Amino acid sequence: MSAYSIADAKAGLPGLINRALAGEEVIITRHGKPVAELRPAPQLAPSAIHALASYQRLKAGRLTPKGPTVTSVELLNQIYEDLDD
Repeated sequence: MSAYSIADAKAGLPGLINRALAGEEVIITRHGKPVAELRPAPQLAPSAIHALASYQRLKAGRLTPKGPTVTSVELLNQIYEDLDD
């Protein structure tokens, strides 16, 4: 286990990331107390990566959602009609 101050981590972040990827436990400290840990991110399945990318494009407004094109008024009318039946 290696511990680094926030200042050291800021100055040498790429190297610390490489150490974490190599399997070393990297701890970031503030005033000598552990506050964060660097470790490799879990590997995502291709379907999860695709879903995340689609969500990010949708959130950024570069992707329009697919689905029924029903307005909220039409949907409420359908609900009220179903309640009357």
